[in-house]
Amino acid sequence: MKKSYRVKREKDFQAIFDAGKSTANRKFVIHFLEKDQAHFRVGISVSKRLGNAVTRNAVKRKIRHVLMEFGEHLKSDDFVVIARKGVEELDYQQVRQNLKHVLKLAKLLEEGFESEKEN
Repeated sequence: MKKSYRVKREKDFQAIFDAGKSTANRKFVIHFLEKDQAHFRVGISVSKRLGNAVTRNAVKRKIRHVLMEFGEHLKSDDFVVIARKGVEELDYQQVRQNLKHVLKLAKLLEEGFESEKEN
């Protein structure tokens, strides 16, 4: 993921948490802040409670991959994805399904995205 697509600074994270809104499902929490910019920016947070560094990085890789797959269908806002306990046990398709669900709840994913491909 390119640097321009990432939220890295503490000030940016804090702005999203303070002024933004949030929504959640059982596996993810999303905090988002509406912005007028060229594309979305995302921060990913995976707690040490989910496992060791190898496990946490694997979870972050899956999340990043799903977000890049959805990239052209995401609104151009800033958001932070927080992984909840249990995400480390999910395979890629389950991560994709749960992340898609919470992004739709937050209205960050375009309406009708992949509705014709749903199983």
